[in-house]
Amino acid sequence: MMKNVLAIAGSDSSGGAGIQADLKTFSAHGVFGMTVITAVTAQNTARVIDVQDITPDMIGKQIDAIFEDIDVDAVKIGMVSKIESIKVIAEKLRKYKPKNIVLDPVMISKSGYALLEPDAIKTLIAELLPLATVVTPNAPEAEKISGITIKSIEDMKKAAEIIHGMGAKNVLVKGGHIGGSHSTDILFDGKKFHVYEAEHIKTKNTHGTGCTLSSAIASNLALGMDVANAVDSAKKYITSAITHSLSIGKGNGPTHHFYELYKKAGILTE
Repeated sequence: MMKNVLAIAGSDSSGGAGIQADLKTFSAHGVFGMTVITAVTAQNTARVIDVQDITPDMIGKQIDAIFEDIDVDAVKIGMVSKIESIKVIAEKLRKYKPKNIVLDPVMISKSGYALLEPDAIKTLIAELLPLATVVTPNAPEAEKISGITIKSIEDMKKAAEIIHGMGAKNVLVKGGHIGGSHSTDILFDGKKFHVYEAEHIKTKNTHGTGCTLSSAIASNLALGMDVANAVDSAKKYITSAITHSLSIGKGNGPTHHFYELYKKAGILTE
């Protein structure tokens, strides 16, 4: 039986990040994707022009519509910019109690646009972190949540411990922003650290990588993997997607969500 995964996130009109990236990732993993739209962005590979938030009432009704009808095997939460929206999502998830929740604390777009209101960060920490099976901040996001500066692997581990102490069951701190020849991610499960290394890929086409990784993790959890293996498989998926990323647009192009499937199907992609 096909597994069902729900993405609660914003729409990216250019198709590389947000809900669009989530749905592509779900499809690539063989799970059925569903959506709750939190915001509509006018954006492309180079910039975010504007954001229009969906009302908290409508966000709540979208969540009700899914859960009253369909079994949800995992939930991925992406862009949620307003305090009221965060609160209604947390209220609904506490009501419906999905087994797996992956929280990607999206704060800033690749082009530098603030996607999470500064005063909403405290609400996200208080309301959504304790519900998360896995939270997936990159280094700058982990700095904002933990309150410490991250310059090294040891700093990443310390931040992961702090964020775990805030209630998240598993914390994946992504080290792609730190630099070096390898991209190192650190997973902390409350007892031990898991280290995931991949060669740093030199490309500007990384639009939507965070959305894609967190959606891959949610897909793998829905498929029955434990957290460590779900992250490992997702890391391999995003590494391939970045390696074969697409030079679309004038800014940061998107990753290739279907490269492995296209290759198996004999569809020419390069």
